[in-house]
Amino acid sequence: MPYRQAHWYVGLVLAVILAGFWASYWSPIRAVPLAFHVHALSSCTWLTLLIVQSVAIHRRSNALHKQLGLASLALFPVMILGFMMIIDVSARHFAAAKNPFSVYLGPSFGIGMLLAIGAYLTLFYLALKHRRTVRLHAGYMLATPLILFESPFSRVIGEFLPWLNIINSKGPQNVLDTIVVGDGIAILFALGLYAMNRKHGAPWLVASAFMATQAVAMWFAPFMPELATAFGAYAQIPFGLTASAGIAAGALAGWLGWRAGGGGRRPMPARA
Repeated sequence: MPYRQAHWYVGLVLAVILAGFWASYWSPIRAVPLAFHVHALSSCTWLTLLIVQSVAIHRRSNALHKQLGLASLALFPVMILGFMMIIDVSARHFAAAKNPFSVYLGPSFGIGMLLAIGAYLTLFYLALKHRRTVRLHAGYMLATPLILFESPFSRVIGEFLPWLNIINSKGPQNVLDTIVVGDGIAILFALGLYAMNRKHGAPWLVASAFMATQAVAMWFAPFMPELATAFGAYAQIPFGLTASAGIAAGALAGWLGWRAGGGGRRPMPARA
């Protein structure tokens, strides 16, 4: 099976999440809004699922692997819901001008999370579509942690590794610098994996394209007033509507991917 050391790589992403969000989420965990709990729990559960799936398939625990693969179909819409809930919180803080930080960075965070959702929907759909081609399927599933990487790692840069911020803009723009650096490191990692196996390297190119688009869009968002207008309009959409759209999009990606991969034939779960 490919990517025999994948569980260590996914575990590293989990460790970065713990370190990056320690001050803003894990330490004050009882005081943060529900949206952050849904996002954190679903995302960390997704990464844990990938770790256990990878270990299971390499130890030939096919039954456990199959059960977790089926569970991913149920978990995925919840993870997309978590992203939608975070966007909703950010949009409402932006519209209410809660603080200068929210006003300046709100549109950047909004477009960044929407692109992350697009990346997840695309990667999961393609993972299911190509689930009978093991290297492609594993690559698409294992590319999903890269989409999570930039957010916590940008905080790690800001708190522990400021020398990595080679852009070093002034004011709140500095936060977006760290996101660009985080995405850049993840892109280099993905391109390295692509170079090692170009025949089945498409997953890493897809992930790199999304991360590059995210980095550029987020960094330039403060200089695009039309994005601020759109984000303010988004804040007026009822939460129930955006939440339902997120769940539906996640479920639809799973269903379409399953069908595209031959869902009517011998069932095979998602494999990492």
